[in-house]
Amino acid sequence: MIQATWYFDVISPFAYMQAMRLSDLPDDVTMALRPVLFAGLLNHWGQLGPAEIAPKKTFTFQHSIWRAKRMGIEFKLPSKHPFNPLRALRLAVAMNDMASIQTIFRTIWVQGEVPDDEEGWSAIQTALGIKDGDARIDKPEIKSKLILNGEEALTAGVFGVPTIVANGELFWGDDAFEMFLDYCTDPEMMATDAMIEAANLVPSSERKR
Repeated sequence: MIQATWYFDVISPFAYMQAMRLSDLPDDVTMALRPVLFAGLLNHWGQLGPAEIAPKKTFTFQHSIWRAKRMGIEFKLPSKHPFNPLRALRLAVAMNDMASIQTIFRTIWVQGEVPDDEEGWSAIQTALGIKDGDARIDKPEIKSKLILNGEEALTAGVFGVPTIVANGELFWGDDAFEMFLDYCTDPEMMATDAMIEAANLVPSSERKR
């Protein structure tokens, strides 16, 4: 049995793509769902987000369009990006099930709605079949849980989204999903000499001359 944790932010197109694939996990894999604020991870590690580097932003969205088409996944850029994902993340915490989280992702990355304007927020609630989204996300325990998720992610070493963590191993990005599936079949793959060497590689500045 593999017990894994999925860290994600709805602001990421690659998290959306991975969300669409998590319904087909092997039977012996359980996945805990952890919405996190990507901006908080970036701030902790001292990194700029893709949207803050103009050429990277362009490539990220062009790559997203190409990758979604190649994977056969519906995809539409949201009406604006970056957007404030906080309401959608808190709602994901409150709902806490894969079907609801996939619905939130689809509303953003297929319908093109965003959670930080009232029309988009209404669209997300309609897609979920709820009318009390504001009440659900305003609960102190929901706000605290999102913060706790971020702290948990940083403790695990998470630096980006989406990331799957299993037994201390990090699988960052949707393009690492196949690597995670291989790990589920053969956990010892991370204990090979090459993998251990990669984990302990030192910077050139620290090498003995």
